[in-house]
Amino acid sequence: MKSVKAQVRVSAALILGLLAGCMGTGNHAVVPDRTAPGEVRYLALGDSYTIGAGVNADLRWPVQLAAGLRASGVAIGEPGIIARTGWTTDELSAGIDRAAPSGSFEIVSLLIGVNNQYRGRAAEEYRTEFRTLLQRAIGFAGGHADRVVVLSIPDWGVTPFARTRNRSRIATEIGHLNQVNREETERAGAHYVDVTPQSRSAAADRSMLASDGLHPSAKMYAEWARLALPAARQAVLGHGAR
Repeated sequence: MKSVKAQVRVSAALILGLLAGCMGTGNHAVVPDRTAPGEVRYLALGDSYTIGAGVNADLRWPVQLAAGLRASGVAIGEPGIIARTGWTTDELSAGIDRAAPSGSFEIVSLLIGVNNQYRGRAAEEYRTEFRTLLQRAIGFAGGHADRVVVLSIPDWGVTPFARTRNRSRIATEIGHLNQVNREETERAGAHYVDVTPQSRSAAADRSMLASDGLHPSAKMYAEWARLALPAARQAVLGHGAR
């Protein structure tokens, strides 16, 4: 029989695994972009939300965003993705170091911070590390801040996974981090897209969640892509995209 301490360790690991989305699809760190000559290059940076935990690869929100751009007349390839389930800001930065993406991208997206909140990291630590990541994103965009699109952190506190947790506290802490990333994004001159209100629709609509009861479904990701599309079009059309 397992000891009580061992059982606690197993339970904690299961909880972290669920939050990180370590199930089904969505545990990859790097997906190379597939871009033909003359097509817009897109790099997406993030965590389980960006890698699309719980959905098929073609239903990740960056992939759906690229499809939306394509449908609107933008010649864009399949996005490159640097993201892993469970990553915090510092872990994403380390992941970028390992991936070492080369060349310039016409659009770069950044969505990071939910795991900072989950692990109880300080907002000021988040500000410092987010600012660094944002500057790296701008660098990948050839130094053009207006090619970068930042998405707010979704509120996982409305999900069934959070039913035994303090939902109000989760919302408040995520709100603090979103205040930080909005301030830093606007200061840098990048685009900011607030998906947090849309993420809360999962409280009343279970179809907005994947089968794990925590991560967004393809339907929710489609809504994020829809919200991000105007900013993404501005990012690429402002630099000669067709």
